[in-house]
Amino acid sequence: MAVRQILLLGDQRLRGESAEIVDVGAAEVRAAIEDLGETLADFRLRNGFGRGIAAPQIGIGQRLLFVDMRDGSFGPTPLINPRIVRASPETMELWDDCFSFPDLLVRVNRHLEVDVAYLDGEGRSRIVTARGDLSELLQHEIDHLDGILAVDRAIGGSETGIRRREVVNA
Repeated sequence: MAVRQILLLGDQRLRGESAEIVDVGAAEVRAAIEDLGETLADFRLRNGFGRGIAAPQIGIGQRLLFVDMRDGSFGPTPLINPRIVRASPETMELWDDCFSFPDLLVRVNRHLEVDVAYLDGEGRSRIVTARGDLSELLQHEIDHLDGILAVDRAIGGSETGIRRREVVNA
């Protein structure tokens, strides 16, 4: 369908709680899935990173994610109405980043492992047990669906840094 503009930090649409998707087969849901996949691929091509994107990041207030782990371990796939149904007591501390603030890094704590229940693109119920990279990614993206950004989870309320980019002489 289309590569969509990614909303940036400060846009209030990133702060809203997303609505449950009722009709997985609806044309607007199918279009949103395609737009998320294309927007993720475009961002990755232009920036050299990116594994997942949430519908609110392109201005769609629905509970929809698109994930494509770079190592091929999960995806490319949509996750419709995802929710964390189990989280390990063990946590990990990491530098988190986000398409909505691509040069900012935020130090956060995330659960080491989570189980996420969701509907796939065909409307079938699924559960994925995610550990490490996939776990932190799914927690980050599900936060977007609830209007929560990584900056809200900064350790100590303010631990941030700037991503250093290589300058390429043309």
